[in-house]
Amino acid sequence: MSVVNSAERVEPARDAAERGPLLLWMIFTGLTVFAAVVLARYGYFHLMVASDRTYISSVVTVLYVVTCGHCFWRTRAIAREADAARRCRAVLIGPDAARALEPDAQLLPPGLVANHIRSLVTKARTQGAGRLDQTLLLRTLADRLRGSNGFGGFASDTLMKLGLLGTIIGFIIMLAPIAGLDVNDKLAMKSSMGLMSDGMAVAMYTTLAGLVGSILVRIQYYLLDGATGRVFSDAVMLTETRVTPRLERAMERSPEHGA
Repeated sequence: MSVVNSAERVEPARDAAERGPLLLWMIFTGLTVFAAVVLARYGYFHLMVASDRTYISSVVTVLYVVTCGHCFWRTRAIAREADAARRCRAVLIGPDAARALEPDAQLLPPGLVANHIRSLVTKARTQGAGRLDQTLLLRTLADRLRGSNGFGGFASDTLMKLGLLGTIIGFIIMLAPIAGLDVNDKLAMKSSMGLMSDGMAVAMYTTLAGLVGSILVRIQYYLLDGATGRVFSDAVMLTETRVTPRLERAMERSPEHGA
């Protein structure tokens, strides 16, 4: 009775923890949106767009929004996989655990972890007696769980390089009037100072947009990678403690092994 009560106390806590990735993403994005609204309220976004004649800052903003959408999609997918893994664990520690590992059983909820377990069952049937090595299958599971998470690194690097590109273009705009500058022509001096100011604005705003966007994207995908790693670790623990021992015992008791 105490064991059952303990399990009932642990499962809701784990369930809440597994919903954490999506909640963390929503909290982080909410804070980011709040900061963006405050900056827009004081006119900083309008000033950035008006001062950046290259529109690189606008491109950085659009790319950041697209990347946030991709991160949300991947975070939701990982949260679903975490929930499916939790339900797999509930089945495999319950009374239907043996029946769930039968070849044609459909007791496990759909998901990548369940597909991995079914692949282990198939491998156990075709392999025969002996230790069940799931190294290659775990590599496949890790690749499938990661999915397109690598897009985050590409987007972060692209945002950084766009900022640096804007910096170079801004300095070119700033330094271009100096080549043919006549120090005795006050009108030309005044016009050159305006061009230099515009170039400096381009350099500073694009650099700022690129750096901030890159950092925010890195944080989001860091949280996503952590959640993905936790799902994979749970899958490894579940299969090593609940699945492979049962399958190895079943292989030892099989008629083919006895013959």
